[in-house]
Amino acid sequence: MVSFNQVDPILQSDKVHPDDFEFELPEENIAKYPSDPRDSSKLLVLPRTGEAPEETVFTDITEYLDPGDVLVANNTHVFPAKFQAIKVDNGDPINIFLVRELNPNTWEAMVDPARKVRIGNSIRFDNEIECDVIDNTVSSGRVLRFEGDGEVIRAKLAEIGNAPLPPYIKRDPEPEDKERYQTIFAKEPGSVVAPSAGLHFTESLIGSLEDKGVDIVEITLHLGLEAYEPITISDLSKYDMQGERFRISNDAVNRLNKAKKEGNRIIAVGASTVRALESTQYQGEIIVQRENWTDLFVYPPFNFQMVDGLITNFQQPRSATMILQSAFYYKEGLLEAYQHALNDEFQFLGFGDAMLII
Repeated sequence: MVSFNQVDPILQSDKVHPDDFEFELPEENIAKYPSDPRDSSKLLVLPRTGEAPEETVFTDITEYLDPGDVLVANNTHVFPAKFQAIKVDNGDPINIFLVRELNPNTWEAMVDPARKVRIGNSIRFDNEIECDVIDNTVSSGRVLRFEGDGEVIRAKLAEIGNAPLPPYIKRDPEPEDKERYQTIFAKEPGSVVAPSAGLHFTESLIGSLEDKGVDIVEITLHLGLEAYEPITISDLSKYDMQGERFRISNDAVNRLNKAKKEGNRIIAVGASTVRALESTQYQGEIIVQRENWTDLFVYPPFNFQMVDGLITNFQQPRSATMILQSAFYYKEGLLEAYQHALNDEFQFLGFGDAMLII
């Protein structure tokens, strides 16, 4: 049993400010590697019904899910989007981070040093692939256009690229990171950020959940870099969330709607899953298969229609995901949970420990 103070959920603050989610995150609380095995990470369970929180390990999550519950996971696959390249004209080294594919053979990228990369420059990857810089974007970004067969180029980039580990992981990249920074659900290429809540699952744990009668449903939402950015705007109603592509199949729609009609719970694995589900619902159901973009920003107060439980990690201060967590739980209780996690040496961020809010 966890001993931190509790505030009754009915006392939740309706209005929040990004300053409410500011805290000091020591370097020693930032996980540099995932737990081994992954499902051995710590788990803090936060009941939305007012009972005391509980601290356990992630494998015990089976005890908190019921037969008929639907666990919804994001099956996006993280593209190995970091590269060391050179400028063709003078051989200067350039660090490239392919942020998103705008259309076949055209990518938005972050480049470093940006001052050396201008429109009209050509850049060479691994002495085999070349691209042209065709435009500038905000925050020192560039638009790169590759020539040739798109599938061949994508396959070669995936072969030579490095896993896009977040900047808060202060260590050199390792070959194993390409696998470490993927969930077991990963199938659909498109993200440059891993849906970190899914990193806790193992095949063994999924088997235990299925044996208990939990339905495992997969959807797709491709995550961009916004997960790294703290929110600095004071009025959350004016915050513009970056659009992200998602897809919910007809099979997933049918299983989710069936669960809702039968009164079973929908448990979202991660904030990306919440955003996709809540973007598609109408009066508590997903009506049709959807493939679209969402810029939904979830902040208190928010009326959740699809999601009944949330598996999530401990996030960065002032992040959009931390604010989403406060909408699903309540600000005061969430801040207590974060303080408990810091005091009890939980690991934070992408490779860190987990919360179950249910």
